[in-house]
Amino acid sequence: METENPVKSLATRSMLESFDMKEQTTEYQKEKKDTNQKQLNGVVETSLQEQLSSSYRDILEGLGEDPTRAGLLKTPQRAAKALMFFTKGYRENMSGSKLDLLEILNDAIFDEDHDEMVIVKDIEMFSMCEHHMVPFMGKVSIGYLPNKRVLGLSKLARIVEVFSRRLQVQERLTKQIAVALTEAIQPAGVGVVIEATHMCMVMRGVQKINSKTVTSTMLGVFREDPKTREEFLSLIR
Repeated sequence: METENPVKSLATRSMLESFDMKEQTTEYQKEKKDTNQKQLNGVVETSLQEQLSSSYRDILEGLGEDPTRAGLLKTPQRAAKALMFFTKGYRENMSGSKLDLLEILNDAIFDEDHDEMVIVKDIEMFSMCEHHMVPFMGKVSIGYLPNKRVLGLSKLARIVEVFSRRLQVQERLTKQIAVALTEAIQPAGVGVVIEATHMCMVMRGVQKINSKTVTSTMLGVFREDPKTREEFLSLIR
């Protein structure tokens, strides 16, 4: 029976212990960085909420209301929190860079030899018109043709949420969703269609309560191949 070399065995154990220590240190540094970032975000959000509350109080006074009466006493704070939720997409790390995309998508990108169309349709969407700061809402349908990689289905809705929760126009929102998906997994093609109702057309102006706006963005084979585009559009109808 071959005798184990004690020197070699000691060196191996030392290497393994060193690797474990480095791994633990890296994990600790990551956790510390995440904690510090959360604390910083908390301070920033508190400051933002105070600024917005003050602005809403001024608006109420400008309208001739009394912000100190019972029904409005906490309205500035409530409105500030609501607006921060409506625009939380600004505080997400999806600026468009691949690193930010991967962070948001949380490692939900998988190698998969699937080359048929993937569609998630009727994703509910709520956003804020940047022209009047009133809501528009509707449904988003997303399709893509994989190129050896697929994205977790819930992450398609996550992309919609990040870009819709900010001041938007529907045309830009449609394109941002398509471009983000393209940058995340480099598919052969992407199609995005949004159908929405805009409160700026319902509650004011022309006041057309049944009007809907439809926008689309087609990239890759969805733009270049009419058959692929038609298949996508027929499947989301």
